[in-house]
Amino acid sequence: MFCEKCKCLLSRENGKWVCKKCNTEAKPAQEKGELRACQEREIVVLEDVEDVLPRMPAECPKCGHNEAFYTLRQTRKSDEPETKIFRCCKCKASWREY
Repeated sequence: MFCEKCKCLLSRENGKWVCKKCNTEAKPAQEKGELRACQEREIVVLEDVEDVLPRMPAECPKCGHNEAFYTLRQTRKSDEPETKIFRCCKCKASWREY
């Protein structure tokens, strides 16, 4: 967690989150209506970056086009292989390959 005031890392003292720099006490995440870190998910956004992504031959399951952009993401444990996320060059459909 980070301090909302000065953006420094918070420390846990006596069961409360406190900023060592500005001495601000943080509210629990549930009170602020935020998600806890363990509940957050990474969302891969491929909009407006397609011109810099690599392309490879891959058949689109939606339109059958044979070329797609791809990116690699570590979606599982570090000892597991990366997930390849594809996006069709023609219809922009997305799919993944483990």
